Amino acid sequence: GVRISMDGRGRWMDNVMIERLWRSLKYECVYLRELETGSELRQALSWWFDFYNNRRPHKTFDGRKPMEIYQVLKPEGVPPLACPEKAA
Repeated sequence: GVRISMDGRGRWMDNVMIERLWRSLKYECVYLRELETGSELRQALSWWFDFYNNRRPHKTFDGRKPMEIYQVLKPEGVPPLACPEKAA
């Protein structure tokens, strides 16, 4: 009696982008390192997300970085993102 709940056709596609993000994170960061502690993992993830958003060109954005796109297209009233490490 269990039915799969789908809001409409193609709902499986909603997860494609986030699944791609996690795949990239695993193959470009996590699997390449021997992380032994939670603090090592936190540091590696912090580095990778900064790299992914601010320094890594993306084919989807014609070689631009996600933060460049966000700064141009962000909704009105949203303050700029502050990176605690860069503010110091």
